[in-house]
Amino acid sequence: MRLFILLFNQLLKPTATRFLLALENPKLSQSKIQTQIFKNFLCSEYGKKVGIKSIEEWQQIPIIKYHDIEKLISHKTNKTSPLTPEKILFYEKTSGSRAAAKLIPYTKSLRHSFNQMFCVWANDLITNGCKFSTGKTYFCISPQLSNSSHETIQNDSEYLDEWLRIILSPFLVFLPKINRIRNAEEFKYELAKALITSEKLEIISIWSPTFLEVILDYIQINRIKLATDLKNRISNQRQQILLSETFFPQDLWKNLKLISCWDSVNAADKADYLRSKFPNVLVQGKGLLATEAPMTIPLIAANGYVPVLDEVFFEFADVSGNIHLLHELQIGENYEIIISQKGGLYRYQIGDKVHVTHFYKNTPCLKFIGRTEEISDLVGEKLNLEFVRDVLDLLPLENCSFKSLVPVKHPQAHYLLLLNNTDIDIQNIIEKLDRELQRSRHYQYARLLGQLQLPKVLASPKIPEIISHYKISSGKKWGDIKHEVLVNQPIDNELFKLLVESGKNNN
Repeated sequence: MRLFILLFNQLLKPTATRFLLALENPKLSQSKIQTQIFKNFLCSEYGKKVGIKSIEEWQQIPIIKYHDIEKLISHKTNKTSPLTPEKILFYEKTSGSRAAAKLIPYTKSLRHSFNQMFCVWANDLITNGCKFSTGKTYFCISPQLSNSSHETIQNDSEYLDEWLRIILSPFLVFLPKINRIRNAEEFKYELAKALITSEKLEIISIWSPTFLEVILDYIQINRIKLATDLKNRISNQRQQILLSETFFPQDLWKNLKLISCWDSVNAADKADYLRSKFPNVLVQGKGLLATEAPMTIPLIAANGYVPVLDEVFFEFADVSGNIHLLHELQIGENYEIIISQKGGLYRYQIGDKVHVTHFYKNTPCLKFIGRTEEISDLVGEKLNLEFVRDVLDLLPLENCSFKSLVPVKHPQAHYLLLLNNTDIDIQNIIEKLDRELQRSRHYQYARLLGQLQLPKVLASPKIPEIISHYKISSGKKWGDIKHEVLVNQPIDNELFKLLVESGKNNN
């Protein structure tokens, strides 16, 4: 099998070699992909409407957000789009939490961009990283746990070209009942069985590290039942590992070499948790990867995240709103990304911020540092301000002048609704809040899997004053203090304790 992996790497090598060469001259590489994308733009109905004729007029293409082109996004049964001359393969829903979902058109060229990114990443891992010997891989699988009529990608391998999916298919952990699963407990049970029976598992590719934490906890709690149910499918040794009171996950997967997951911003401590559980495994952070486009790739050789500069054209807005090209970026500076890609998005403000850490082969390496929009994201739920305002407006909180939804990371991830009026039925508010938040499919998914716990409510007339004084003591000016309806960073432990104490004193 090791020989097959090495032969597979030879298939990947031409793509990786071209990419590494592109990193040597980012200005030229970006110019080439800009020219390709501009040709699509000129041939699209959208491009004809904008009315420019030359790439020298690129700056006249408007910088847009999704709502600017929402009406141009064709219905998902339509195979054409005003945004691109290419045929639409399918529409994929983004992770946003607006009442109206964002649907991104996928063309053959856009899917090929994801395919190229994967080839470069896999080549780097095989060449510079882990010495894989079995190739057994679990790609994140998402069951349809809601009644949504939208057929979304369920397996990350579906982003790849068909030839690569065919090659990889024998190595993937498979859940035979995935299309019929509608219950979170059933999904965890089936996934736990699939992983436990994959004794030669070498790679786990997920998104939020809490997803794996939830599955590991499920295995820990249900290990006796799982050992019994799998009696005829696993060895006696693996049964004994499951039945042991001192159960260690790494004992089940001694071949495990790589866990790929988010490891920045709010996911950092949970990624460290996985590192503690699997001390001999490479826990590698994901690159900046969105439904709209692949943007950066983690490369061991680069010791950082390099932009997918031969598939996506990048522009960057600095804090003053000035636009820069990739080769113009400065080490130590922060920028907001604007992308143009092969699926019909041109000068699209995706809402991600990056920090330039260093250069690799003349190309700046970009570390994701957060979102520019007012979004809270503990485990991948991506609640945004507009959606949360709508939710709070539906709650019986007419006599509350202070409402703030706050993410809490410890002891378990959940949301805390802070109110200044105690004359409310807290339990009723909790139930309605959770129900309304679950209109966001990603929040619902996180709740069903147990990545997010039931929200809590804390009510005290002292809450606004406590928060104000805490912010002042942290260096904020009184006049600059504003109380957010949605806080996008997890609450500080000290402030959390002060608020909880005020709630106790109020009862």
